[in-house]
Amino acid sequence: MKITATQPVESVTDVLCDVCGKSTRIEGYGLQYGTLRANWGYGAAHDGERYEVHLCESCFFGTLLGLRRERMVNFMFSDEDPDLSNFGRVARDDDFNDGGDSA
Repeated sequence: MKITATQPVESVTDVLCDVCGKSTRIEGYGLQYGTLRANWGYGAAHDGERYEVHLCESCFFGTLLGLRRERMVNFMFSDEDPDLSNFGRVARDDDFNDGGDSA
């Protein structure tokens, strides 16, 4: 026998960018944001700390640009010449997370 009842459900209605404070909701497409996440474990200087930062598209790619520059500086005098054009990208044209084109 099924017993049904109407109950309030909590759901996420918006995600604000933790850098600029703007909404990540794009009308007709829902929430569009990136997440920077870390869970530091045993032996790390920040053992037991967890971090999660939500970023709008603009702030995400600004952050990625900064990391790419840092990588470039770290390898500036190295014999290795890393191709940074796809830095951080793991897939392209993979809207449904079904294994579209790899980077």
